Amino acid sequence: MIFQHFNLLSSRTVAQNIAFPLEVMGCSKIKRRAKVEELLALVGLEQKANFYPAQLSGGQKQRVGIARTLAGEPKVLLSDEATSALDPQTTRSILELLRDLNKRMGLTILLITHEMSVVKQICNSVAILKAGQVIEQGQVNDLVAKPNSLLASEIFPRQTIYNTTSGAILATIAFTKESANEPILSTLTRRFDINFNILSGSVEIISNQRVGQFQLELQGAKVTEALQYLYDLGFAVEVH
Repeated sequence: MIFQHFNLLSSRTVAQNIAFPLEVMGCSKIKRRAKVEELLALVGLEQKANFYPAQLSGGQKQRVGIARTLAGEPKVLLSDEATSALDPQTTRSILELLRDLNKRMGLTILLITHEMSVVKQICNSVAILKAGQVIEQGQVNDLVAKPNSLLASEIFPRQTIYNTTSGAILATIAFTKESANEPILSTLTRRFDINFNILSGSVEIISNQRVGQFQLELQGAKVTEALQYLYDLGFAVEVH
């Protein structure tokens, strides 16, 4: 487990903090020394081995916490809001480190967070809790591709008050993976002779993939055909 506020032993150096669980496990000094050197290199703190926690930045302290956690060679790492006490740039570097550990070591990482930026940058799957109950769960890219999902509403906030043109249809379209690179709105204009107005939405990079969601006001005789065309292509479509 890695903690929100690091929980390092202030009287021990970086190397000694990392070695602590190995001491508890009864490892020999030779094995401890080799493992600590390996972990220091893994988290990029080779030059800080003899520093004390008070001499480190927040990001460096969290890297020590991560190295200490990995000393016991866990199969699952629990991150308890491990980036909430860090600035945005340091948060990104810690999340990149965790993602690298996930890929390189096959380490399962369970992150507890209130920050959507963490979900967008690193998570493959997500569970949203409210009052102690799981109210939504699934693969991140699957959920953000659903216009009415809770995760999508957090990442792509919707406009809730409309002043729509008479006869216009309101719709939300969501897209991911390959479809996120398609000039779909210009295609609809040319193919179905419709006009559109973007009310809200954006394109985001989530789990290294482009995903997007737009609320549209659509006008024209072939709006229904246009929306069916999107649906047939694999876009998620919700008419309001």
